[in-house]
Amino acid sequence: MELTKKKCVPCEGIGRAYTFAEVQSHLGEIPGWVLAQDGKSIERAYVLKNFVACVNFINKIKDIAEDQMHHPDLHLTGYKNLKVVLYTHALGGVTENDLIVAAKINQLT
Repeated sequence: MELTKKKCVPCEGIGRAYTFAEVQSHLGEIPGWVLAQDGKSIERAYVLKNFVACVNFINKIKDIAEDQMHHPDLHLTGYKNLKVVLYTHALGGVTENDLIVAAKINQLT
């Protein structure tokens, strides 16, 4: 099933984080996202038009995160540069929940 049609499940129901190889195999499903250097998270960088556009984009991400009950780390720098980092905190790595949220964020652009 396409990731954008899925819903995040509680972390207790997931079991374990994906291995490095498993994450790599799923990256093709979420264009623009890369595996972070630590191998335990995925991230995507955005450069938006200005500060207001960045905050508006963050608010849209907030809506997805709240709906899915799965929240990314958001890093706003230089007033228009945003890095979104996803990993399942409770399991210390990337899970399907992270891929689902990344796919839903991709629909915003």
